[in-house]
Amino acid sequence: MSKPNHKPSRTQSQAKAAKRDVRTGIMMLSGAVLGLGMVATQVFGDSHEAIIESHGYSFFGELKYDADFTHLDYVNPDAPKGGEISTWVPGTFDSFNPYTRKGRSGALASAGTENILTTVADDPTASYCLLCSTMEYPESKDWVIFNLRPEAKFSDGSQLTANDIKFSFDLLMEQGLPSFRSAFGGQISDVDVVDDFTIKFTFTEDAPRRDVIELAGGMPAFSQKWYEETGARLDESRLDPGLGSSAYQLESFDIPRRIIYARNPDYWGADLPINLGRSNFDRIRIEYFADGSAAFEAFKSGAYTFRSENSSKQWATGYEFPSLEKGWVVKTELENGSMATSQSFVFNLRREKFQDPRVREAIGLMFNFEWSNETLFFGLYERINSFWENSDMAAFGAPSEGELALLQPLVDQGLIDASILTADARLGPASSDRQLDRGNLRRASALLDEAGWIVGDDGMRRKDGELLEVEFLESSPAFDRVISPYVQNLERLGVRATLDRVDYAQATDRERSYDFDMITHQMPMSFEPGSGLKQYFGSEAVSESTRNAMGVADPAVDALIEVIINASELQEMQTAVTTLDRVLRHMNFWVPQWFKDKHTVAYYDMYEHPEVLPPFARGELDFWWYNAEKGEALEAAGAF
Repeated sequence: MSKPNHKPSRTQSQAKAAKRDVRTGIMMLSGAVLGLGMVATQVFGDSHEAIIESHGYSFFGELKYDADFTHLDYVNPDAPKGGEISTWVPGTFDSFNPYTRKGRSGALASAGTENILTTVADDPTASYCLLCSTMEYPESKDWVIFNLRPEAKFSDGSQLTANDIKFSFDLLMEQGLPSFRSAFGGQISDVDVVDDFTIKFTFTEDAPRRDVIELAGGMPAFSQKWYEETGARLDESRLDPGLGSSAYQLESFDIPRRIIYARNPDYWGADLPINLGRSNFDRIRIEYFADGSAAFEAFKSGAYTFRSENSSKQWATGYEFPSLEKGWVVKTELENGSMATSQSFVFNLRREKFQDPRVREAIGLMFNFEWSNETLFFGLYERINSFWENSDMAAFGAPSEGELALLQPLVDQGLIDASILTADARLGPASSDRQLDRGNLRRASALLDEAGWIVGDDGMRRKDGELLEVEFLESSPAFDRVISPYVQNLERLGVRATLDRVDYAQATDRERSYDFDMITHQMPMSFEPGSGLKQYFGSEAVSESTRNAMGVADPAVDALIEVIINASELQEMQTAVTTLDRVLRHMNFWVPQWFKDKHTVAYYDMYEHPEVLPPFARGELDFWWYNAEKGEALEAAGAF
C-alpha cells in the first residue's frame, strides 16, 4: 500500500503529465465551418475569433483519444453480451428521482439518463462527446455549441433533440436542487436551440472559463414529451425514473428488497466507439439489506454474485465458506489508482461548541487510528491525511514558494493564522498501540481546559453550565465497533459521547437538515477540481448543500477556490489545490479515517474483465462481461 503524502503513482503522474494544450480543429470563420453551413453565420455573426471544433474537451491538455479512435484502450471490444451481475447496497429506497431531496433515491436511479458529454476511466481530466458528435467554441469560451447526434433516441424510440436539452435545463433551473440552480444559473446565461440537433450555451461574463464547457456538457437529457404527458415534477419523489436514453433502463423493483435494470437491446449508442465493449450485462440486479452481516450471508449462499468488501474483519477472517472452498467464488485484490474519498468523521461547525478549533482538535485526538487499524482492521488500511490523498496534489511538509505566495496575502488580511506559513501540513495525530493513548489524552485535556471546558466533580466537562456532549449519528451497524472505542476514549476525557444509530431514512433526513454533531462523511475530489469545490467547502453552499455537511464558510477557503477555478495553467491550478488542501487541514474540521489502494472484491467465477484495468475505475458494471459457459456450470453445480 502507498503511504499517505508519498509521491504519486506512476499512472497518476502520467495522466497529469499528458495534459498539455488542446487546440484540435482550429478554424476561422473565413473558411467553411464544418457541419453548420448558414447556421454558423447566424451563430457566430461577424466575429473573427478562432473557433475550435472537437470531439472532446480538456482544458489543460491533449485528449488521449483522437477523433478516429475505435474503442477505449481498457475495454474488450469483442466482449460478449448477456447474463446478469448482481450486487448489494445497504438500507432501503422509496424513489427513483435522484434530483430531489424528497425521499431516498434507489441505487443507480440516474443510470437511465445520459449527459451531452461523458468521461472515461483513463483520461481523468477530459470529457468526450456522447449525445453530441462534436462541439464548437471560441478561444474565449464565451459559448459552446453541441452538435447532437441525430441517431440519439430515448428508450421508447422517440427522437432526442436540442429541445429536450433546453427543456432539461429550464426544468432543473425551475425545480432542481438549490445547489444545482446556484452552480448552473451563475455560469450559464442562455441556452438556445439553433435547430433540432444544435444547441448553444452562452456563459455569463464572470463564469470561470475552465469549468464552463464541461458544466454545460454535464447537462442530462430529459424527455420533454414524457414530462408534459405525465405531469411529473423534478422536485417530487416518484417511483418512475422517467424516460431515458441510456443503455440501461429500470425493469422492475420490489421495495425495499431489490431493483433490476435491463439492457435496452435497441440502445441507440451501442456501436459508438466510446461504448464498444461496455454495458455487457443483460441485467444489473441490486439487492438491499439492512446490514452488512445479512448481506455477507446472502452472498455466501449465492443470493447475489459480486461483492466489494469494505469490512477488513470480514476480508481477513470471513472468507471461509463452501462456495469459496469449492472454487465457485473468486476472492482477489485489484489495483486502485483512484484518490481516496476523504472519508472522515466531520464536525457540524454550525454548532457553537465546535466553532472553537481547540475543541475540535481535542476530540480528534481521542480517535486512535493505529489501534483501530491493528485491532479492528487487521492492518489493511492507511490513514487519510489529505483531501487529495493518493495523488500528487496532497500538501506535504512546509509550504512551497508557490504556496507561500498564495498564503501570505491571506495571513496579511487576517483570514488565517500566520503559523501556517512555517508549519508542516497537518497530519492525523499518531497514537500508541493501546486503545487510549495517554499522551493524547493529556494534550486533549489541556486544550479543553484552555478552551474553558472544565472538569467538574462528576468527571464531566462543562462551560457556562453547559455539558460538553458529542453525538455520533450513524446508520451502519458495521461502524459500531469503530465508534464505540472512540466514545469510550471521549468519556475518559470528560466528554459525554454517545452513538445514535438510526435507520437509513432517519440518517438521510437528519443529515439534510444538518441535525447532527458528527457524522461519517465522504468528500471525493477530482484531478482537475473547479467550481464543484464550492459545493463541498464554499460559503455559498453552507445552507443548501449536503456535500458541505461540515458547514465550512471561510473567506480564506473561498479565496483559494476562486484561484483554483480561474487558474489558466496546470501548475498554477495544482499549487492552488495543494494550498487549499493545506488550509482545509489546518482548519481541523474533520477526523480523518482510512483508505486502501486496493479493491478487495469477491465474485462468482463467471465474470471476466480486461487483464489490465484502467487506473481510475474497477468497472464491474461498466466493462466486465459474463462467461456463459462458466455461469451455466456454476448453476448446474448448485452455486446459486
